[in-house]
Amino acid sequence: MRDLPKSFDHETREPELYREQEEAGLFKPSGEGEPYAIVIPPPNVTGSLHVGHALNNTLQDILCRYRRRQGRRVLWQFGTDHAGIATQMVVERQMAERQEPHRRDIGREAFVEKVWQWREQSGGQIKDQLKRLGASLDWSRERFTMDEGLSEAVRRVFVDLYREDLIYRDKRLVNWDPKFQTAISDLEVENSEVQGKMWHFAYPLADGEVDGIKEIVIATTRPETMLGDGAVAVHPDDERYKNLIGKMVRLPIVDRLIPIIADEYPDPELGTGAVKITGAHDFNDFEVAKRHDIPLLMLMDEEANMIATEENGVPQRFDGVDRFEARKMVVAEIEELGLSRGVEDKLIMQPFGDRSGVVIEPMLTDQWWVDAKTLAGPAIEAVRSGQTKFVPQNWSKTYYNWMENIEPWCISRQLWWGHRVPVWYGPDGHAFCAMNEAEAHRDATEHYEEAVDLTQDTDVLDTWFSSALWPFSTLGWPEDTEELKAFYPTSVLSTAFDIIFFWVARMMMMAMHFRKEVPFETVYIHALVRDEHGQKMSKSKGNVVDPLAYIDEFGADPLRFTLASQATQGRDLSLSKQRVEGYRNFRTKLWNAARFMQMKSAPIPAEAPNPEEFKLPLNRWIASEGAKMTAEIARALDAFRFDEAAAAAYQFAWGTFCDWYLELAKPIFDDGDEAAQAETRAAMGMTLGTILLTLEPFMPFVTRELYAAMKEGGMGLDAASWPEAAFTDEKASKEMASAIALISDIRSARSEVNVPPSAKLDLYAIGAGAPDFASQEAAIKRLARIETITAAAEPPKGAVQIVSGGMTYALPVADVIDLKAEIARLDKEIGAAQGQLKKAEGKLGNERFISKAPPEVVAEERARVEKFGAELAQLTEAKKRLESL
Repeated sequence: MRDLPKSFDHETREPELYREQEEAGLFKPSGEGEPYAIVIPPPNVTGSLHVGHALNNTLQDILCRYRRRQGRRVLWQFGTDHAGIATQMVVERQMAERQEPHRRDIGREAFVEKVWQWREQSGGQIKDQLKRLGASLDWSRERFTMDEGLSEAVRRVFVDLYREDLIYRDKRLVNWDPKFQTAISDLEVENSEVQGKMWHFAYPLADGEVDGIKEIVIATTRPETMLGDGAVAVHPDDERYKNLIGKMVRLPIVDRLIPIIADEYPDPELGTGAVKITGAHDFNDFEVAKRHDIPLLMLMDEEANMIATEENGVPQRFDGVDRFEARKMVVAEIEELGLSRGVEDKLIMQPFGDRSGVVIEPMLTDQWWVDAKTLAGPAIEAVRSGQTKFVPQNWSKTYYNWMENIEPWCISRQLWWGHRVPVWYGPDGHAFCAMNEAEAHRDATEHYEEAVDLTQDTDVLDTWFSSALWPFSTLGWPEDTEELKAFYPTSVLSTAFDIIFFWVARMMMMAMHFRKEVPFETVYIHALVRDEHGQKMSKSKGNVVDPLAYIDEFGADPLRFTLASQATQGRDLSLSKQRVEGYRNFRTKLWNAARFMQMKSAPIPAEAPNPEEFKLPLNRWIASEGAKMTAEIARALDAFRFDEAAAAAYQFAWGTFCDWYLELAKPIFDDGDEAAQAETRAAMGMTLGTILLTLEPFMPFVTRELYAAMKEGGMGLDAASWPEAAFTDEKASKEMASAIALISDIRSARSEVNVPPSAKLDLYAIGAGAPDFASQEAAIKRLARIETITAAAEPPKGAVQIVSGGMTYALPVADVIDLKAEIARLDKEIGAAQGQLKKAEGKLGNERFISKAPPEVVAEERARVEKFGAELAQLTEAKKRLESL
């Protein structure tokens, strides 16, 4: 054994221990065991470790370390995503800070070169942070969505889908970011509730009057878009407007006649029941316009400035005006025309670009699209048939709901950083889709029967397009590599629920199309990490937790164990500094247990003893309980019940082993014979070994340090396998459970009536002969502060009674406490508990408090009711005991 210092220095030792593992090649697939593979959800190259990363990567690491321990050949594939908008934004901002020319001034090629330079210098931050977390990824196989191999895979997929007519160019509505001047995905849109207004405008009937109606009133939160209205829609069953369907209204300002149409979209119960249809600038309106062949009139340019054209009929005074300035102009002119019918303040949901922070505009633009509906069919069936399973299973409903109602997937972005669309255009605009420019030129020469100049499409592909190939492109596809043969399909994908649509579904579609096989057997959906009050973390609330700060203060092990212990399926995590600090104390408990064992010369044996040969019930019990713990952790991890696995490890290591076994073993070291002591050392060392091996997936640093220091012969933890869980001894377990229960009950009774800790009491077993505690009588006396254990027909005077294990015991306390003073003390404490309980119950009984108070405050009051209710019950029972004396 190597002497342990007083405490574990996580700041120094964790980086050293990680480096040892990495340099030894322990994170690479090895051995001949059954393959087990996980691909990391690729963090953005611009990213840094946030608490969601910390949770997801901790859970993946637990699975990988557990499977390695079982002898599986594990690949945890690392890689990063090129993060189109985010990366381009970072580099452009740095160029501006250095007062360098704008990207448009230096050109596309020079700008892309600058991005590559940034990536080489600054793009690896999250990699180092994952190492601090202890993530055992195979760094030697690092991939990047823009590296040569993955770029080849992206081009191959695009070209094949294009040639199968599953990729096409079309003019459709997209989320448009006016700051970055590109389409963005739904995931990059943040919908926030803001204070807005609802304006009511009157559109005069072209016929002057119909059945006494001269105008139809619409309501809008975006007045500037009325300039592009193509119709007014009413519900076909709305009696107010039945006679108006098919009539025309005059669109104010533009002075264009537009029809009143019947459609199921308007809700007669909302507003006036009449809805303006601006098909080129609203997603719902776009669908209505398509159904009724309503013109789609573009109102804005790429920067969301108004455009006035002959086609849209917008007056020239609006040309080039910012959309929000145009809004003011429209409102003012409607008022001048006498067509304003009121305005009201209204909370509205407004879309913002998550990177730019500007209001997103629905825009009709030419983009590249994937026929997602065709690709979705096999991917849906793969989940229905059980080839891929969701855990928790209810997330499959979310998957089905989206996949069965899937829309075409917009895959183009108007950026410079990303995979350039592999399409080239000839002089007449004819498109040539090819793997490279040389191939495109060959196709063009054949088409035109002469060499011509080609121009490549300027768009790049959505980052989700390249990451959709992640499970097989990272393994070398489209080449038929050994890694692809060994590790595909992968075993597990661990990810968050909010990208089931954007990533999980798209990986399923691409894999089923190109590999004819699912990309992963299980999709584990982890929960959100919230703050200690259950609130979602946000910068505006100031409650964002920095996992790196916790690692700095407490080390990675306590943070990892906290996250695992809170990872309950279907329930979000509540993370607080106090929880992490509590598991830091757990690490300290293990450390101190090992130091105690060193004092008793109890190492982890070089050869594991056979527990069947143990003679003492204490040692047979700990071996049996250790086997149960090992089996429970394995069962829980197999079922992705990380919280249950962590609980089993914690309860056994802290409670069973440290709090009970080590204490119960002390009388053996003090008074036992040599054989008993030797057996206890062997059992103790064996059990610590089991604890460290089963805890290693959760706490890889301290377990490694302790195992190396405690293992006889200095053999490290890496050579050890997952412990066996075969030994059981129910008789020993029952005997020890009875002894522990009795000690606990005596301690509780002593505490309730305030017996001085130093006082040794006699214990009487009532109505039976003295029980046979086998080898545990000495331990009971020592741990419960008992002088003698004898049988008695009746409880002696002045004794409190205890029922434990179906037997009644009496503990004489009258001579060691002041009964009147103790009853008075309890009365005082009962009164205080009653007061606190009444106060909390009063708040919860107040409907105004329940409706107005923040949820975390209400939850706190409920917790107080529970706490003081339990305290009151305990104090009342203690008082009854004393009064019975």
